[in-house]
Amino acid sequence: MTVKAVPTHPLGPLTAAEITASTDFVRKSWPAETLFQFKVVTLKEPSKAELVPYLTAERAGTSPLPVIARRVFLAYYIRNTDKFHEAIVNLSDGKLESNIRLGPDKHANGDGEEIIAIEKIVLEDPEVLAAIAKLKLPEGSVLVTDPWIYGSDGVNEGLFRDDRRVMQCFMYMRDPANSSAVDSCHYAFPLPVSPVIDCVTLKIVRIDIMPTGLDTKVKTIDELEPWQPAPPSEYVPEVVAQQKDGKASAYREDLKPLRVVQPEGASFKVEEFSEMGRRVTWQKWDMKVGFNQREGMVLYDVHYDGLPLFYRLSLSDMAIPYADPRHPFHKKQAFDLGDVGAGLMANNLQLGCDCLGSIYYMGGVLSNAEGKATPFPNVICMHEQDAGIAWKHTNYRSERAVVVRQREFVLQTILTVSNYEYILAWVFNLSGDIAYEVRATGIVSTQPIDRELEKTAHPFGTVVHPGVLAAHHQHFFSLRVDPMILGHGNTVVYQDSLAIPRDPVLNPHGVGYTVKSTPLSTSGFLDIETSKTGRVIHITNQDVRHPVNGMPASYKVHLPSMQPILADTESFHNRRAEFADHPVYVTRYAEDELYAGGTWTNQSRGGDGVRTWASRKDTLTEGDPVVWLQFGLNHVPRAEDFPVMPCEVLRVTLRPANVFVKNPSLDVPPSSQTVNCSVSLNGVVDKSEASGTNGSSCCA
Repeated sequence: MTVKAVPTHPLGPLTAAEITASTDFVRKSWPAETLFQFKVVTLKEPSKAELVPYLTAERAGTSPLPVIARRVFLAYYIRNTDKFHEAIVNLSDGKLESNIRLGPDKHANGDGEEIIAIEKIVLEDPEVLAAIAKLKLPEGSVLVTDPWIYGSDGVNEGLFRDDRRVMQCFMYMRDPANSSAVDSCHYAFPLPVSPVIDCVTLKIVRIDIMPTGLDTKVKTIDELEPWQPAPPSEYVPEVVAQQKDGKASAYREDLKPLRVVQPEGASFKVEEFSEMGRRVTWQKWDMKVGFNQREGMVLYDVHYDGLPLFYRLSLSDMAIPYADPRHPFHKKQAFDLGDVGAGLMANNLQLGCDCLGSIYYMGGVLSNAEGKATPFPNVICMHEQDAGIAWKHTNYRSERAVVVRQREFVLQTILTVSNYEYILAWVFNLSGDIAYEVRATGIVSTQPIDRELEKTAHPFGTVVHPGVLAAHHQHFFSLRVDPMILGHGNTVVYQDSLAIPRDPVLNPHGVGYTVKSTPLSTSGFLDIETSKTGRVIHITNQDVRHPVNGMPASYKVHLPSMQPILADTESFHNRRAEFADHPVYVTRYAEDELYAGGTWTNQSRGGDGVRTWASRKDTLTEGDPVVWLQFGLNHVPRAEDFPVMPCEVLRVTLRPANVFVKNPSLDVPPSSQTVNCSVSLNGVVDKSEASGTNGSSCCA
């Protein structure tokens, strides 16, 4: 069977027809009565050796273009078994190229169907309900279950077969006084009962009783004590409006509308480069935008003013290790992309809410557990936003000022990971910068605490509400940057700013410092020692030199400070989060090395990620490095983070250094009141307009 109904680009995300055809190939390789649980059905991207000539020919307008086979990567279980498989389907040739069963230490990601089934089973299980009964909850209480990936500790897996795939379920209830409201914030009512469920049999393996005091003693069901009443903590508008002074509305009334208006339309253009992919051009930027199950949004073939800059850009991985060492919390570590998938968690973005102004929405299509194509509408929004002043100078002699406002083009997606939200955006500006911005919001993961300990400093977290503890945790993000700065064959260089020793000839006054550049010759990691050397990472093309200063064309990396993972090197938190110990890893490009934490993070044990790959010490002197940029935050929760957390914002910037002859935004029109139509609230007018001179620039 060959799928050629719709000509598609080698980087185009899978279409619905391709998903159906791929899963059909797998079905036909098994007896007709076999049932399947598909976990991943995604494009297997062509190798760089195949794709680079294609992209080069495409930009040159060469016809015909090289032919590249269309391949699909699939991962699936034989339903109701632990038989986990990876397969490759070649749609161009119409054949199943490979189909192998993985070992018992590999477990697939969760999926929506599975999580909903587990929630239902837990809430109906007699043993769970008997344990809950010990709490003597208010009559009519509605229980809620949050299934979590189980994690790993190498010890307590001995309570059941080591190769069993399980989930740890955390339990809550809705506000007893408002239990019928489905949007009631159940995270204000955590319960100490935590079932563990087998994902194959969908049976309860055991019931953990959470510690609520300060000791590490493992409690039993018989030790459960009655629940102590606590007030609600809500965030949904219809409830918030009733909580403040009994008024009909508790919202601020002095916040005036602020609208983003583009009367002549947006400045960017979007066109299909395949049925599901988009080519986007804005100002001098030109890129292709894809979407998949694991990474969500992916950018390819990024150019500025016709210059090649980046071959592939993506958020590679996330890890959120928690800091409570008591069982069962000691295993709590989320790998949101590997354990579920950024594509599967992507929101349907709403006009006027998630994105403001003139918006273009891009959708996707993914596979469900049955192997059927499922539409994911509006998973990416594209828009422009003002970003303050780009550059300005005033000639104090003539009082002539020239000011240019910065504008940004934003490609945004938002993930909901059970309780948490991540707002993720690639941001491009008029000066050649690329930024990746993360906004962390949503609801902190909560657990019960004894009421008598509420006013006591807790070693493992912060009490954010009566009876509610939010544990300390860290957020780590890993960007995968596959560069082609003015061509392939780049070099990673770190630059340290070093004081020049005092010298009667070279530095007689002791004020001099210089910059030392060191190329990275083998794969490995780099630390950013900003307090000592001001270290900056440059991705350079040593063969392209600036015509004025002779420096190599580069993009330098601005990383926010990051405290490395605090779990010790022998812990499974540390072993599994292979990217969380250093802000920069550099590896040599290798096929299928896309995810910093490894392909399969569910109950992983480490040994299959960027730390392992970097330790090969591959030579980088022949070019083709991949740069992995880590950043994150140490989240010590605040009371203000509950019941919903204001955004914490992190931004990584890639900035040109000696790529352009001069400031690349010199040709941006100066800021103009004629265009901007700003309003003075106290009668001040533009001086140039008042004097009858040319008012084209508001600072002229």
